[in-house]
Amino acid sequence: MMIMNEKIKAAEVRLTGLDGEDLGIVSRDEALAMAKQLKVDLVCESLMSSPPPCKLIIRGGAKQQASQQKREERLKDQPTKVKELRLSVDIEQHDYETKQRQAVKLLESGNAVQLVIRIQGKEGAKAKELLEQLLTDLKSYGTKQSGIQLSGKQATVQVNPV
Repeated sequence: MMIMNEKIKAAEVRLTGLDGEDLGIVSRDEALAMAKQLKVDLVCESLMSSPPPCKLIIRGGAKQQASQQKREERLKDQPTKVKELRLSVDIEQHDYETKQRQAVKLLESGNAVQLVIRIQGKEGAKAKELLEQLLTDLKSYGTKQSGIQLSGKQATVQVNPV
């Protein structure tokens, strides 16, 4: 909730100009007159101090700034999603590079990547080698959460963004 213009009830406010310059403590009426003259909004930043700090902001800019801040906070609060990338043991170089690019893109957008290789028979060592190669290539974009897990039919490792 933002308090703007005439809704500010304090007799005096600590005023900050459009460019962030400190204009000192002025009366509420003087601050409102200045805001009207410059065709800007007077926005109260906090009611906790006396006199309350107020800022001159371009019309509509305060609401835009608040919604931008809310959006950023919402994005920060979201848990990182784990995206799965599946590979095969007999992957060709071009396909390997494609999977690597996909992993980089996911890590850069803040998602964790679960690399999964389906294995049959004695392909475990080869799969582990492939995952280690991919981890080396992704080192600058993410760090592995734990070691490479080899279980029956698959080899997996999770890479978290840096």
